[in-house]
Amino acid sequence: MTSRYAALRRDELATLVPELLLIGQLIDRSGMAWCISSFGREEMLQIAIEEWAASSPLYTRRMQKALKYEGVDIFTLFKGLQLDIGAPPQFMDFRYIVHDRWHGEFYLDHCGALLDVEPMGEDYVKGMCHDIEDPTFDATALATNRKAQVRPIHRPPRTPADRHPHCRWTVIIDESYPEVPFIPEMDIVAATHAHSCELDPIDPDDEGASDYSGDLLADVDFAAFSHSALVRIADEVCLQMHLLVKSFQIAVEKRAGADTELARAIRTKQLIGIAGVAADRIHKALTLGSDAKGALRVLELHPLLNPAAYVSADIGPDSVHVRRSPAHEDGAWVSLISPVADAPLQAIAHAVDPHLRAEVSGTETDWTVRFISTDTAAKKLPEVEVCEFSGGASWVFEERRSLPLTVV
Repeated sequence: MTSRYAALRRDELATLVPELLLIGQLIDRSGMAWCISSFGREEMLQIAIEEWAASSPLYTRRMQKALKYEGVDIFTLFKGLQLDIGAPPQFMDFRYIVHDRWHGEFYLDHCGALLDVEPMGEDYVKGMCHDIEDPTFDATALATNRKAQVRPIHRPPRTPADRHPHCRWTVIIDESYPEVPFIPEMDIVAATHAHSCELDPIDPDDEGASDYSGDLLADVDFAAFSHSALVRIADEVCLQMHLLVKSFQIAVEKRAGADTELARAIRTKQLIGIAGVAADRIHKALTLGSDAKGALRVLELHPLLNPAAYVSADIGPDSVHVRRSPAHEDGAWVSLISPVADAPLQAIAHAVDPHLRAEVSGTETDWTVRFISTDTAAKKLPEVEVCEFSGGASWVFEERRSLPLTVV
């Protein structure tokens, strides 16, 4: 199955990949508000912990294998963070220091997630920077070495209020440390089609870098990767989102219990919010048209329908036809959409142009969507407005030089 990203030029892919990483990070900005309103702040924190801890070790290993940087040391661990939706470039501006293969540090020059929650008060800051980070950083490190420990030097709440860097952490791998425990839910996530999804191998003869086996770089230069590698990275990043959302589903359904409608409603609200924000960012980043054809192109490139090996969809000149696929069997995003549940598609249409509307026909697992132009501009959906609360929704990436990091 050829990737839907393969038709993009190399420079377009180099622009799109950081966007996809940022979109993945914004999934929580969309979902957690609805968890707070349904279950309260404490349960929201636990959902976040379980969600990231059960998915990040799995998708981190996938990326390690795809880009040939598998290992057990600090270099491997830091490369994994650079290609993780939990740490999108610049918005979560991780700076790395390597002392040797087993000792390192990182600090955040800019933490977009912190700036999102600081206005909500110290309890929310502590919840994210203490309660969530402690177990999830270790879980992420688990993908590289179960003897790794990530520990704070300092972290928010910030004192003084404008303290920089926002936080600083040590990373030490030591044989004397206890192993990071596995998370039980990881086995459930690992059994999904998303986790076992086979993607096209990277062509080693394509022009540009085909892997990340060389030096650890301060900032990944996506433009240096080959077209083939960028296609694979884009597809892998979409799978990261699907695995994260599967973990989110497990955690939410655990709290909702017998109330399956509540769980589905929360998951759908999460999808509506991120669908609109992702569509807006993809549309602007690739300067796509604002007509029905532009909306179809945005949908074709949207993580909702990618990778093609996971979500079955036929892209026509004036419509998209979605068929039952492994994504439906996993209960992925696409399974929440049907002719009677089309709000995520409306959010995508409105992001391209408020006058566009999605027309959906068919059945729950076999439907076709067309975009039509109307005379009336639609109001922005409240779920999209919630997601846009994050500074990531309007984030602008900057050009950076990519320099190798040597041992201090």
